[in-house]
Amino acid sequence: MTEERTPAGATTLHAEPLELGEGPRYDPATDTAWWFDIVGKALYEHRFAGARTIRHELPMMASAIAPIDAERQLVAAEDGLYIRDVSSGALTLHLPLEADDPTTRSNDGAVHPSGALWISTMGKDAEPGAGAIYHAFRGEIRTIFPGLTIPNAISFTRDGRLAHFVDTAVGRVKRVRTDPATGLPLGEPQVLVDGCEGEGGFDGAVVDRDGTLWVAIWAGGRIESYSAAGDRTASLTVPARQPTCPAFVGRTADRLMVTTARFGMNAADRRDDPEGGQVFLLDVAVKGWFAPPVRID
Repeated sequence: MTEERTPAGATTLHAEPLELGEGPRYDPATDTAWWFDIVGKALYEHRFAGARTIRHELPMMASAIAPIDAERQLVAAEDGLYIRDVSSGALTLHLPLEADDPTTRSNDGAVHPSGALWISTMGKDAEPGAGAIYHAFRGEIRTIFPGLTIPNAISFTRDGRLAHFVDTAVGRVKRVRTDPATGLPLGEPQVLVDGCEGEGGFDGAVVDRDGTLWVAIWAGGRIESYSAAGDRTASLTVPARQPTCPAFVGRTADRLMVTTARFGMNAADRRDDPEGGQVFLLDVAVKGWFAPPVRID
C-alpha cells in the first residue's frame, strides 16, 4: 500500500551548500558521518560529539568511502581505489579504476556483508553507456555490470543474499542474488521497480533490516521506500529538490542522513531551492544496519 507523501522533519547537519553531495556513510565505532562533494573535490567528516564538521581537500573527484580498520579507509575516486590514512589524510593507490579513461569518474558504492565493495563509474558528462559496476574484494577488482549510464542505488540486504542497483537514466530498480561469502552476483538481475512514480528519478539507496529499500529521488525532493515485493510504502519530502543518497546513522542505525546537490541548476533554480546542496538528518524512525569493514587483504 502506498502512503501519502509526508513532510519529513529535518535537521540541518551541514548548511554549506555542496555542488554534488554524495556518498554518505556513518561509522558507529567513532560516531562520525562522512560524505563527499564530488565536483568540489572534498571529503567531509562530521563528529557528532561536539557537532563539528571538518572539510578535507582532495586531489581528485571521489564519491565513496568505507572503513578498512581503525586507522585506514578505502576511498573510491575518479581513477582508482585509494587507502586513506585516517590520522593524516594521506592517500595511497590500492587498485586502479578506469585510470586510463579521463572522461569517467567513480559514482555510487556500498560494502556487501561479505566485505566486498561494489563501486560504479559513469561519464563525467553522463555519456550513455560509459559507466559500469565493479566488484572489489581482497585485492582484486572485476567488472560485473558494464554499459550503464548513471549507476546508482547500490545496496544489499543484511544477509548478503540480494543486491540492488539502478541505471538512473533508465529508471528501473533491479535486484540480483549474491553470494553471501563473496558478494558476487548469482544469475541475471530482475526488475524490482519499473519506473519512478511522479517527478524525478532513482538515485542512491540503502536497505534496512526488514528488506525495505530507501531510495533518494533526484529532482523529486523526496525519499521513497519500497518493500521486498517492489511496492512503494512511503514517500517522504526532504527540504532540497535534488537528494542524492540516504545512509543509516546513530549508534543503533535508527535515523536517516541524506546528502543533496545543486549540480546542474541555473541561478533561478538555486534561488528556488535555498537548502539545495545541504546535508540533513530526517526525523523518521528506521531499522537500519551497518556493513562490516571492507576487505582489501
